[in-house]
Amino acid sequence: MEKRNVETLVGVFVVLGALALVFLSLKAANLASFSFDSTYSVTARFDNVGGLKIRAPVKSAGVTIGRIKSISFDDKNFQGVVKLELDRHYQFPTDTSAKILTSGLLGDQYIGLEPGADDKSLQPGDSIKLTQSAVVLEDLIGKALYGKAAESGGRQREGAK
Repeated sequence: MEKRNVETLVGVFVVLGALALVFLSLKAANLASFSFDSTYSVTARFDNVGGLKIRAPVKSAGVTIGRIKSISFDDKNFQGVVKLELDRHYQFPTDTSAKILTSGLLGDQYIGLEPGADDKSLQPGDSIKLTQSAVVLEDLIGKALYGKAAESGGRQREGAK
């Protein structure tokens, strides 16, 4: 009888472990929050999409209102084209702006929407005109170092006079 109880407990732990692995894999692939609500698509163009990924959240005021459907490259304008799937019950004005933001200091990237004040709403297939590209940490460090080098180089030249 005791052997049967041990086998049952081992079976329960195996099932719980399998469920935990499924949950973690869905979270890692950004598939944990399926939504069967109807959506509409809009596009946004960015000079640099950084580390943005498909299925990353689209948020407004910290609330997830959609997901990124696709990311492509426009070889005529040399920009990244991001297609957003927004929940239909969230309507945004046509002068809405989109920014690529980062969760925390080194977290995942997502798109943040800031609504404008226009009376007309975005329609399926519309494009968001006001965009701000991803901030690349390496670029910021390079600019800071270049600025310090230029600043110290200018002081050395003044001292040489």
